[in-house]
Amino acid sequence: MTAIRKRGRDPVESQRRLLESALLHFARAGLNGARVEEIVADAGLSQRMLYHYFGDKEGLYVATLEHAYEGIRRAEAALDLASLPPLDGIRRLTEFTYDYYHAEPACMALLHQENLLDGRFVRRSDRARALQATLLDSLDDLIRRGRTDGVIRRPIDAVQLYIDIAGLAYFALSNRHTLSAIFGRDLGDPAFLAERRRHIGDVVIAAVTAPPLAAEAVTTPQVTADRSGSPGNR
Repeated sequence: MTAIRKRGRDPVESQRRLLESALLHFARAGLNGARVEEIVADAGLSQRMLYHYFGDKEGLYVATLEHAYEGIRRAEAALDLASLPPLDGIRRLTEFTYDYYHAEPACMALLHQENLLDGRFVRRSDRARALQATLLDSLDDLIRRGRTDGVIRRPIDAVQLYIDIAGLAYFALSNRHTLSAIFGRDLGDPAFLAERRRHIGDVVIAAVTAPPLAAEAVTTPQVTADRSGSPGNR
């Protein structure tokens, strides 16, 4: 008990413990189902500290969403995609995304819970939106260099590409129990997981290296949209 109290005096550590506990509870039960008393009990802290740091349960929930996004964006930054050839970087990001979702199922479940709420709480967070800028900048750089090198032969939108990557990584993991049952294959088997990892990498690379469609072959001036959604040069 003494050790817990001493750690609780460290605000950074206290907030981290609350967020890690909240992540598990919100992922499992959602905003409405998670109980504050259980979150603080698992963190070894008091409700008073939770309200001191986060204001209320909804404040904690928004902070937990930000914490989840910070985790994946921080891990992505360590990939150093700018140092890799374009196609290697895109494959590396694809494999990393799959690995991260597999290793952090609570993060996937939390985002699923937020989608059940129509994303209304993540919309409150300027921080969550700002965190995506580094990801999109990295993808824009890979696409630009791929176009320059001639290995990517058509315009690709970074948001569309990331949705493709995330969707391919997410679906088989989040639906593994039903898919295993209906197809009679164990989607949690290590051999299947490794095969799936290779497969989605191959699919993404095949997509980005595909030749232009007839409509895309027409040369038109390209305008890059800034992250706020308005046209302009970056």
